[in-house]
Amino acid sequence: MSHPIHLAVLITTLPGRGREQIEAFERLAPIVRAEDGCLQYDLHQVTGHPDRFVLLERWTSRSALAAHDATPHMIEADAAGPAFRAGPAEVLELTAGPLA
Repeated sequence: MSHPIHLAVLITTLPGRGREQIEAFERLAPIVRAEDGCLQYDLHQVTGHPDRFVLLERWTSRSALAAHDATPHMIEADAAGPAFRAGPAEVLELTAGPLA
């Protein structure tokens, strides 16, 4: 049985470019949320830091996440990111559920 994959993606934009990240997300989110296997795709701005974000993703399986990463819209989004991002996003895979 496959377990859902939980990700926290840490994103920092170039100074003053946070709005571009929000706009890019607003264009992309409905497309991603419609993908097979997408359970969550939500962007949060870090309080007091207009150029820092956390993207929370949850996928039904590792194969659904891999299919997502290979979609044309994600390849295009990844290519556009360097125009306003301070560097590559940091992707953290999270352990699901409470820890013992």
